[in-house]
Amino acid sequence: MTEPADAPPMIRMVEVDKHFGPLHVLKNINLEVPRGQVVVVIGPSGSGKSTLCRAINRLEPIGSGLIEVDGKPLPAEGRLLARLRADVGMVFQSFNLFAHKTIVDNVMLAPVRVRKESQSDARKNAMQLLDRVGIANQAQKYPAQLSGGQQQRAAIARALAMRPKVMLFDEPTSALDPEMIKEVLDVMVRLAEEGMTMLVVTHEMGFARNAAQRVVFMSDGEIVEDATPQEFFSAPKSNRAKDFLGKILTH
Repeated sequence: MTEPADAPPMIRMVEVDKHFGPLHVLKNINLEVPRGQVVVVIGPSGSGKSTLCRAINRLEPIGSGLIEVDGKPLPAEGRLLARLRADVGMVFQSFNLFAHKTIVDNVMLAPVRVRKESQSDARKNAMQLLDRVGIANQAQKYPAQLSGGQQQRAAIARALAMRPKVMLFDEPTSALDPEMIKEVLDVMVRLAEEGMTMLVVTHEMGFARNAAQRVVFMSDGEIVEDATPQEFFSAPKSNRAKDFLGKILTH
């Protein structure tokens, strides 16, 4: 299905380069994520996956190239960047919740401050989102009283409270115990089914196989393969991808 001519991709990266000192961490990245698509980025540690994810909302400045979100170039700084960031939800491996605020207050904070929602509207919306991620009964607790999986689901609710156009996930389950990973991935699968545009950096191959429309494989700062999960997992084209899959899928 082709997008109408007036619908730009939700994320567009053109010839993006980034160095950390002498280290070339993103090499000529060209990537488009159409609206409603779930793209999973995988690859060995140090391949540039998290940097790519963080560059999309300018948490990492880039050296050269172009990044657009919903057809608009990323502003370098200031109010326009803040506005664009409000359209891009971000979930990290660390939950980054405010320890001194209740869970519902964590979810309400940005809509009230940034979107200027009323307290009552923000609270109502926050409670609906906490219900959606399965932790409405934890709303009045503080982050330290929740399990890691519950905290990460609260972080997802907080990102969704801004009504983002796209969600970025940077290894959202890597700090979690195995039994908590599923509860977070289940929430992400539901978001995918609802049509949320998502770019997900993850080590969870099951999620990549079952929830993604595309798998982007990175190695040494480059996109080496960009394929459907079916193609990538059954017939990877590059030796680097074969080697990577050989290591992770045999254990």
